Amino acid sequence: MTQSEPVPDFAALLGKAQRSAVHLEMRDVYAVGDESGIIADFKRTGQADLNPNDPYWMDWLGIVREAVARGVVLRRARIVSEPVTDYIRWEHAVTPLNLGAGELVRWLPRRLASDIALPGNDLWLIDNRLIMFHWFTGDGAWAGHAFDESPATVKMVSAAFEAVWGRATPHDQYVV
Repeated sequence: MTQSEPVPDFAALLGKAQRSAVHLEMRDVYAVGDESGIIADFKRTGQADLNPNDPYWMDWLGIVREAVARGVVLRRARIVSEPVTDYIRWEHAVTPLNLGAGELVRWLPRRLASDIALPGNDLWLIDNRLIMFHWFTGDGAWAGHAFDESPATVKMVSAAFEAVWGRATPHDQYVV
C-alpha cells in the first residue's frame, strides 16, 4: 500500500480507468470542508441544489461524463444506517446529478450488510486492479488515502463491492 497526498486528484484517478470504476461508501456522515455550506443550506431549507452547471458540481460531473464517454462504467454503492442521517438525506437528494452524468448508484441498508465481509474504509476500485482507500476522522473529516494493487486485497474489495451491489436497491427505488 502506498500513501499519497492528503487530497487525491480524482480526474487523474478516473482518467486511468479503462473499463470500470466502483466506489464504496460506508459512512453515515462526511464532514469534508467544501460541503459544509451546502449541507447547512439543505438542513435549513430541505432543498438540494440540482443545477449541474453550479460551480460546486461542474468539476465532478465533468470528470464522470468524460469517463463514461470513454466507456467506463461507474458504479457507486452506499451502505447506510436507517433512519438515515441528514447528510445521507442530502446525498440521496443530490444523487440525480450523479445519475445524469452517467453514474449508477445503489443503496444498501446497513442491517442487510451484516454477513458481508467489508473492507475497513471507503474506497474506489479502478479496473479491478487499483484501489484507493479513503480515510476519515471519527467525525467525518478527510484524513487521507492510500493506493493498493495487491491481488489479494483487490480480490477482497471486488467481492465485497459485488456482494453489496447485488443486494443494494437502485437509487430510484430507495426511499429515505
